[in-house]
Amino acid sequence: MFVDSHAHLDGKQFDTDRERVIERARAAGVRTIVAIGNGDGPDQVDCGIRLAEKYDFIYATIGIHPHEARLAGEAAYKNMEGLAKHSKVIAWGEIGLDYYYDHSPRDVQKEVFLRQMALAAVAKLPIVIHCRPSDGRDDAWDDCLGLIREHWSVHGLGGVLHCFTGQWRQAKSALDMGFMISFAGNLTFPKAPQIRGAAAQVPLDRILIETDCPYLAPVPHRGKRNEPAFVLETAQKLAELRQLSAEEAGELTTRNFYNFFKLSETAESKVPSLSPAP
Repeated sequence: MFVDSHAHLDGKQFDTDRERVIERARAAGVRTIVAIGNGDGPDQVDCGIRLAEKYDFIYATIGIHPHEARLAGEAAYKNMEGLAKHSKVIAWGEIGLDYYYDHSPRDVQKEVFLRQMALAAVAKLPIVIHCRPSDGRDDAWDDCLGLIREHWSVHGLGGVLHCFTGQWRQAKSALDMGFMISFAGNLTFPKAPQIRGAAAQVPLDRILIETDCPYLAPVPHRGKRNEPAFVLETAQKLAELRQLSAEEAGELTTRNFYNFFKLSETAESKVPSLSPAP
């Protein structure tokens, strides 16, 4: 069995065949999917919840992505306070810093990141981190991990470094603060030795896998729309790096997911169900 711990299934890329995409994932052995609640901005953070309410095996997050940090306002924070109480919401994210695109000013990104960490602490939810530095630099990593160390680690709730693209020292810093490290399809890319280097060192009980679909489709699907069924390719690459079978990689990352989020494996997550919940 496999868990796709990070999927943007609300995206317009899935508007024509979303149910078939979910069916293919279930048929491929994906027992649980986390629908990320960013949408296209603060007024769409319930997008993951809407999917989680429709399917028993889908969980959700809520959060304002650093790209849209400039759009955050008091109404959005108040709305998320309420949504955080939903029974299917298991984390706050993805949140963090993006210095590669700089769609929002960096000082605004930091302010919105800090505000959301404070709200997540009150809600007692772990955080899902997006961190992308500018080319050839560690600037976003230094700022992001520094803010987590100063403002988040004291709460003991940890989180997930999603779609990890950093170096081992950055993974180690996050691990020391109680984080899980999640690897996506770029683990399979030929020009990604540092990602594979980190994946080879992260303790086996601290690893998750994801698709980040519709982005970053793994080899051999690279260049196509990504979807949850393709998490198997990431599991296979992780298995190669750690001298495991793909099934073992799937089992251990699934166990890690349920243990970290303190979830019980329900009958719905174990048995394929290709129909939406009533």
